[in-house]
Amino acid sequence: MSTALSNPQKRYLRGLAHDLKPVVMVGAKGITANLVAELDSALEQHELVKVKVAAEDRESRDAFIADLAAQATAELVSRIGHTAVLYRRSKDKPLVILPKG
Repeated sequence: MSTALSNPQKRYLRGLAHDLKPVVMVGAKGITANLVAELDSALEQHELVKVKVAAEDRESRDAFIADLAAQATAELVSRIGHTAVLYRRSKDKPLVILPKG
């Protein structure tokens, strides 16, 4: 996994993600290989994505989000309710320039 994000970097990314719509949705089937591939593609293209998780209880949501972040080698920026923000720097063309932190 990449280096951990500092608090100022997370704050900056949360600000950038504020107006984003969820790109990936985890449904009743849970995390599948296709879902992880789609998330991987979205992270490579956009670097910063919102993921919406349709799980009933908080523990399930947290587990889904942690599993997704680990499988996609992404950093969890924030989680509010059913929505999480994930960040992973693009290998080809980095778009987001993080502040020093």
